[in-house]
Amino acid sequence: MSQELEVTCSNCHSRMPSDQRFCRNCGFRLTHNMGGYTGSNQYLAPGEAPTAVLPGTQKKKRRMSGMSWIFVGLLVFFIGAAAFTALVAPAKRGGGVGVGVSRAPVVKSFLGVNGFNETDDGVILECVSAPGGPADKAGLVGGDVILSVDGQPIRDEDQIEEIMRQTPIGKTINIEYVRDGEKKTAQLTTISEDESKRLTKEFERRPEGRGQFGYEDGDADTIPVPGTKIRGVILNTILRSRPADLAGIKNGDIVVEFDGIPIRHDQEFLMRVRRALPYSTVKVVVMRPKGEPPTDGQLPEFEKVEIPVKMGKQ
Repeated sequence: MSQELEVTCSNCHSRMPSDQRFCRNCGFRLTHNMGGYTGSNQYLAPGEAPTAVLPGTQKKKRRMSGMSWIFVGLLVFFIGAAAFTALVAPAKRGGGVGVGVSRAPVVKSFLGVNGFNETDDGVILECVSAPGGPADKAGLVGGDVILSVDGQPIRDEDQIEEIMRQTPIGKTINIEYVRDGEKKTAQLTTISEDESKRLTKEFERRPEGRGQFGYEDGDADTIPVPGTKIRGVILNTILRSRPADLAGIKNGDIVVEFDGIPIRHDQEFLMRVRRALPYSTVKVVVMRPKGEPPTDGQLPEFEKVEIPVKMGKQ
């Protein structure tokens, strides 16, 4: 046997020349010569020649380029940002749940009033709202100057709003105020927003309806009454053939009392008129100039006049 037959097939144990790549007997790849192996891993039957693999036809594993990785990174970033915004935005509006944070709606106590005015005299209550509210039960009226709420001195309207956010619903608090130059104190129990709305709707849907006085609502002003420490509401336009006109109310009369309630603000007067029962008779107290207006620039003298007015219906 020639010396070139020095390789033994590991499959059939046949001896082959050293330069042979595949066993001639079983077709098994010889392991001694790997330099020319095509990588096809094909199994050849005895006597079958291996199929040639053309250069460049072998499949290569494709790798992503640097730009592709950058694109994927940006895509993941924007998807994550959109998801984060969708979760956080409702929480910022106070109506949803943020990332791990549940925001409860702000609960606020109500006094049963319709706003405040900031003036040089302080924070003035405009008017009491619907009947049966805390301020109404406590005897507050429009024109009262609020000095303190629940022991905290008041400087502006925002401060009152903040105190109401911090005050539990149903808490009894003290209100210190000034009316007609006299300091007073009232106690009231706060209510919820739902209760405040209920009282308002109950008043607006009252079967009796709302009262009518017969003056131009927008043509009445809050003014100090000359020669006194009080304020009143001057009626600049009395409508003809309406309850006030028929009762003898005149243009320029200053209303200081309506149905036993002190009138110190035009919004309070409007609310009291609406609260009056239609066709009922109420006592109206006005300050009326006496005689002809003086010509020397002095203030006229005023007299107090009580006038019963039979209310109309809106």
